[in-house]
Amino acid sequence: MPIKHVVAPSSVDVFKPDIFQGKVLFCTGGGSGICKVMVEAIMRHGANATIVGRKLDRLTEAANELSQLTGQTCVAARADVRDPQQLKEAVAKTIERFGRIDFVICGAAGNFLASIDGMSENAFKTVVEIDTLGTFNTVKATLPYLRASHGAYIHVSSTLHHKGTPYQAHVSAAKAGVDAFSAVLALEEGPKGIRSNVIAPGPIAGTEGISRLSTQMLRSAGSSAYPLGRMGNVQDVASAAVFLFSDAASYITGQVLVVDGGFEHVRVSQLPYPQAVLDPESVKSMIKGKL
Repeated sequence: MPIKHVVAPSSVDVFKPDIFQGKVLFCTGGGSGICKVMVEAIMRHGANATIVGRKLDRLTEAANELSQLTGQTCVAARADVRDPQQLKEAVAKTIERFGRIDFVICGAAGNFLASIDGMSENAFKTVVEIDTLGTFNTVKATLPYLRASHGAYIHVSSTLHHKGTPYQAHVSAAKAGVDAFSAVLALEEGPKGIRSNVIAPGPIAGTEGISRLSTQMLRSAGSSAYPLGRMGNVQDVASAAVFLFSDAASYITGQVLVVDGGFEHVRVSQLPYPQAVLDPESVKSMIKGKL
C-alpha cells in the first residue's frame, strides 16, 4: 500500500485560539522546516515570536510570512547557536521588542549520513556543537527571562538514538545529550517555575530529513510500515508543541514526547544490515545525496 500523506488537524481546531495571548516565543531554527510550523502554530494561538538562525535574509522572509499568516508579530534575529554572545544579542533584541520571553524552542540542528570511519572529527564536532552545545547556549541566554515568566522549554530531538542507527553516530550522540540535558534542566529549574520537555519526531512527510536523509527503502515503504497507516505530518509535531506549552501540560516536565505514530516500535535499519557497514560502496545508490 502507498504511504498515506494525511494533513493532520490544525491545533486551532483543537485548542482555544487565544491561549497564548500576550506570550512571547523564542525559537532557534525557526526559519524553516518543522520548527517554522511549530512557531506558526504557537503564534496562531496569540503569541508573538522571535525566530533565530544564521541566514538573516531567509529568516526575515520567514518572519514576514509568519506575521502575515497569523496576525501576530514575528521578528528575525541572526545568531549562530554555537556563539553565546550572538544568542545573548538575539535575546536582548527580543526583550527590547516584546519585554518578555515565555516559551523557548531549541530547534537548531544539523545532520547527514556518514559512517563513523567515514566521518571527520570536525564533522562530528560540528553536529554536537549545533545540537547539544547550541541547546545549552540557548538555555543560558534565555533562562533569567523564563524564570521571570515561569515559562517552558521544548527541545527538538529525534528517535534515532533510541536504537542503534548506522550512519547516525553524530546526531545520535548529540540528541541523546539534548534529552539528558532537558531532564536535568527540568529538575533544577522546576522549583523556580520552569518546565522542560523534549519532542522527538519520527518520519515526518515533506521535511528535509525525509527528502535528504532517508533512504529509498524508507521512501518506498507502504502504509503498512506505519502502525497508524501513515507517515507523520508537520502539524502533528506543531500540535504537540502547542499542548506542551499550554496549561493542559502544566504538570508535565522532564519528559520526551515521541511523535511518530508508533513507528519506533517497528523501525528497522533503513539500509541492509550488515551489508551497509561491511561494504558502504554497495549501498550508495540507495541513499539520496552524498554518503
